[in-house]
Amino acid sequence: MAASRRRADPPGRRVADKPPRESAPGRAVHGLGLVAWLLIVLASAAALVAALLGYVDDRLADAGAVATATAYAWGLAARTGGRPVIFSLLALVLGGGVVALDDNALRSGAAVVTAVLTAVFAVMVTVPAVRFIGAVRETVIALLVASVGSMATLAWAPVVDLHRFEYTVLGLSLVASFLTVYRLGAGFHGLGSRGVVTVVAGSVMVALTVGYAELLQRYGTHDLVATLDDAVRWSHHHLGAFPRPIVALLGVPALTWGTHMRARRRQGWWVCAFGVALTAPVAYALVDPGRTVKEVALATTYGAVIGLVIGFLLIRLDLRLTGGSGPRGRRQAEIERTTALRPEPGRTHALW
Repeated sequence: MAASRRRADPPGRRVADKPPRESAPGRAVHGLGLVAWLLIVLASAAALVAALLGYVDDRLADAGAVATATAYAWGLAARTGGRPVIFSLLALVLGGGVVALDDNALRSGAAVVTAVLTAVFAVMVTVPAVRFIGAVRETVIALLVASVGSMATLAWAPVVDLHRFEYTVLGLSLVASFLTVYRLGAGFHGLGSRGVVTVVAGSVMVALTVGYAELLQRYGTHDLVATLDDAVRWSHHHLGAFPRPIVALLGVPALTWGTHMRARRRQGWWVCAFGVALTAPVAYALVDPGRTVKEVALATTYGAVIGLVIGFLLIRLDLRLTGGSGPRGRRQAEIERTTALRPEPGRTHALW
């Protein structure tokens, strides 16, 4: 089985099978760097939470936003085999310049960059999940990373048209995610027929979930629109929020199924690319002045629960189609579950 998986992997530049061997001093430097990075992110998160609750002034919020963008730039560059020192210094200098000039247009641009950086990094920081519970863990980790980035995006205090801001962040996040996955899979060779179907289906889902409101207004009957409006109002009144369709129907299922598939096949990265449909809406959720923090948290939680159920069903269907049916298929599926582990570098190592 392992040999067949190796033969299926395309040649060229791709995800490394395992992190490069490091000497003892190299491991020590790596560990110290990781600890320093975590401390910066935790300190930034604490400052952003304090600013969000009104305990500190805007200067500390700006510092938290700059520190978060700098740390995430380092993390994404390190994870994707780039130059973390150069990109993190660039983020630090540009962030400091935005704070110093205090121009609305610059702040809005910084908010877009921070949200896109957050969305892509939250997906790239995940690792393969052999079982469903591991996929749930990776989804939660992506949510936590995106939540800190969401507070940093808000801390920039952007002055924007809300819908244009959301579409811009989501579109740029999808483009950046697919470009990164394109490098991970050594081009389109890693797609395969199943990957092509997945990408096409995911693209259709993006179009439907982004434009569902416009589609309902144009083509939905009066009774259907009224019924859906009543359901949304009921959810807000009794549950405190209504889950975002793009998170529940695409983002969470894609990240859950994708991380599970990555333990078995390279095509899992193409599924994970649609995980920005979860992390991008979380990254820009707090920018909406019409939504409270509680409403955002509840809507994200409800969407995550629904998405995890859909992801679980997709995983079961994938295993059934892969393993076949009957006693022999069940035995094959059990062997596949116990031996499935397509090697991939750890969470804190470069993917190539």
